[in-house]
Amino acid sequence: MDFEIGAILEGKVTGITKFGAFVSLPGGRSGLVHISEVAHSYVNDVNEFLSIGDSVKVKVINVDDNNRINLSIKQTLPPPPRPERGNRDRNGGNDRRGSFQRNRENAAPRGERRPERSSGPREYENRTPRSGGGARNSAPKEASASFDDMLKRFMTESDSKNAKLNRGERSRRRGNGRVGRGN
Repeated sequence: MDFEIGAILEGKVTGITKFGAFVSLPGGRSGLVHISEVAHSYVNDVNEFLSIGDSVKVKVINVDDNNRINLSIKQTLPPPPRPERGNRDRNGGNDRRGSFQRNRENAAPRGERRPERSSGPREYENRTPRSGGGARNSAPKEASASFDDMLKRFMTESDSKNAKLNRGERSRRRGNGRVGRGN
């Protein structure tokens, strides 16, 4: 029996592996449903969705040169509903206020620090900006600077940073393994 791509067939699950499930098809043939074609959601383990002996509806998505049949269960199912776009409140409903307004309501009053969070490994409130001459902080912002001016400034800053790095590399090379050598 020849299987056309796009044909929808009824089959029975005969084997399950970590990469998919084998399905017995009419005419004594079998095909593979890859793990990515089992369901619309993420599938970590095929056994959570299928069992041996299950009767399934499959779609033929490919027949390769070696007559191996690739199948899909996902393509026979209706697509999952798409979530509504827009702002959502914490309960999943639509919130007509913008995120800016919600953030202002949750912010601490001026002059007061927000209370520290107890959950999570990172505490951003206590971070201080790095001091030192970064390229972004060292040059004053010019609103009407041309591209050429900005490019020249970038190139000179880049050259000076490379020179500093090269000086540090040379001093590290000189210091390694040369101390204590005699005549």
